[in-house]
Amino acid sequence: MQQSAEPALTISYLSSLPLVHRGKVRDIYQVDEQHLLMVTTDRISAFDVIFPTPIPGKGRILTEISQFWFKFFESLVPHHISPLSLAKVIPDLQERQFLEHRSMVVKKLSALPIEAIVRGYLIGSGWKDYQQSGTVCGIQLPAGLLMAQQLPEPIFTPSTKAEQGDHDENIPFEQMIKIIGSNLAEQVKHLSLSIYQKAAAHALKRGIIIADTKLEFGVDKKNKVYLIDEVLTPDSSRFWSSDKYQIGTSPESFDKQYLRDYLEKIAWNKKPPAPELPPEVVQQTAAKYLEAFKRLCT
Repeated sequence: MQQSAEPALTISYLSSLPLVHRGKVRDIYQVDEQHLLMVTTDRISAFDVIFPTPIPGKGRILTEISQFWFKFFESLVPHHISPLSLAKVIPDLQERQFLEHRSMVVKKLSALPIEAIVRGYLIGSGWKDYQQSGTVCGIQLPAGLLMAQQLPEPIFTPSTKAEQGDHDENIPFEQMIKIIGSNLAEQVKHLSLSIYQKAAAHALKRGIIIADTKLEFGVDKKNKVYLIDEVLTPDSSRFWSSDKYQIGTSPESFDKQYLRDYLEKIAWNKKPPAPELPPEVVQQTAAKYLEAFKRLCT
């Protein structure tokens, strides 16, 4: 995959299918009672705010990375991708053209109201928590750890799913049990940690450290658990270059941390409306996403 020369897709419009939901990045359409069409646009969000400037090619990269990981983890957990082809769902070639490589036909499942977050390194909000209390999301950690240091073992730190524009709220595992039940909570925790550890080992061979990641799960009518949405992408994970990793500093990343760092430097209050992004920030962000894809999936 090369850096995209095609026009960015900021918003999708389909005449043949009803729109169910327009999220920060994905537009979801109803195919039938059992299936949805998930279109990944080139929109980008940071600090829970959608930006007016898209990142060309980003949707294709996110889709292909997710498809790679869904297949990678098939023996561990079923995923929501349907065998139904895009051509079957969108027969009209003209309407289908802009959907190629950025869309997935998926099984319609009940998404769990939990963000399943695994942290392997001390960074971001976890580092801020640790500096104040010696804990991350209520989990006690050894004293004396430094910024970006690898944790003794990965930790599972779930959060609630916020409405668009609001912030997710970190919750203790005990609260997760109250929300979805003990059986589902234990399954999700075990799967999340297993996925992270297997992915981290694969990525490290490719020169990438996965510092943390956010996963989502859904269930069918029999309460069978599926991996859904996106998996280990630069939107949902923190990827660091292993050859430039240094404890005590915020490492160079292949994700939207570059964008967050830029936004921290400008006088923006992190509330809508978001500012337009300059061309060099767009280009650098797109290049980082593409590098993550090349390293992880090729």
